[in-house]
Amino acid sequence: MHRDHEVHLRRKGRNFGVLGVLLAFIVIVFGVTVAKIQTGGFSEGFDHVARPALVPSGAEEANE
Repeated sequence: MHRDHEVHLRRKGRNFGVLGVLLAFIVIVFGVTVAKIQTGGFSEGFDHVARPALVPSGAEEANE
């Protein structure tokens, strides 16, 4: 059997730290996605067109 060198032990600790940061990022992105889906945040697309939901109710008659 061989004993791990000190450098390998330090790298292992850093790798677990990076793993923790990546997992935290994934959990945050997943949580934001679930929250937006539950509140209806993805109901309108992002295709650079006018969104009728944002037009005030009196503005439609004023433009005609």
